[in-house]
Parts: sequence; C-alpha cells; structure tokens
Amino acid sequence: MTRLLMLVGSAMFVATVSAGAAETWTDVSLVDTACATKVKAAPDAHTTACALQCAKSGFGIIAADGAFLTLDEPGNAKVLAALKASKKADHLRVTVAGERKGDTIKVASIRLN
Repeated sequence: MTRLLMLVGSAMFVATVSAGAAETWTDVSLVDTACATKVKAAPDAHTTACALQCAKSGFGIIAADGAFLTLDEPGNAKVLAALKASKKADHLRVTVAGERKGDTIKVASIRLN
C-alpha cells in the first residue's frame, strides 16, 4: 500500500511539473530581437518604425528582472499585426500571457498597451 501511494504521489508530481504554469507579464517593453541589446537601457524610445523594419528577427519583451524573453512564432505574428494597426510611434508596451519555456514565451494572448 505504501508503495502504491508513493507511485501515485510521484506520478502526480511529474504531471504537475510537466504541465507548466501560465504566467502574465504586464506593461512590459516590446522590442524586436535585432535591437534588444542596443535598446535595453531605454526600450521606450525604440520606435514602431524600427520594430516593423526589424520584424523578421522576431519580437520579445524585457521582463521586470531585465531578462529578454523571445516570443514564439504565433506570438510574433500577433505582435506584427498589432504593430501594423497601431498609431503609436514609440513606447511599445504589451501585456503577455503564456508559458515560459527557457527564454521563450509560448504566447496565449498578447495586446499592446
């Protein structure tokens, strides 16, 4: 019986760890990957025009801890559409919900702030 409980407990732990947890990053800077290092000190000055010009490199966010987290391909597509429709010249901020896998976010939702 003890063995059975240990097996069930272990299986539940593995399932919990494997499932991954959704996170939300609120009002964080959005930057294209090509410019991430260059604009890290002042990301709000990064322009929409530059982000669109460098869109092929993909996009990411600068998290509160200063880490640059890239977006997955569906997230990149959502950002590109939002940027094309936006009237903002700079100060690109987003709220992102998704699952972090290493330095990449599997985007569930994203919106320009």
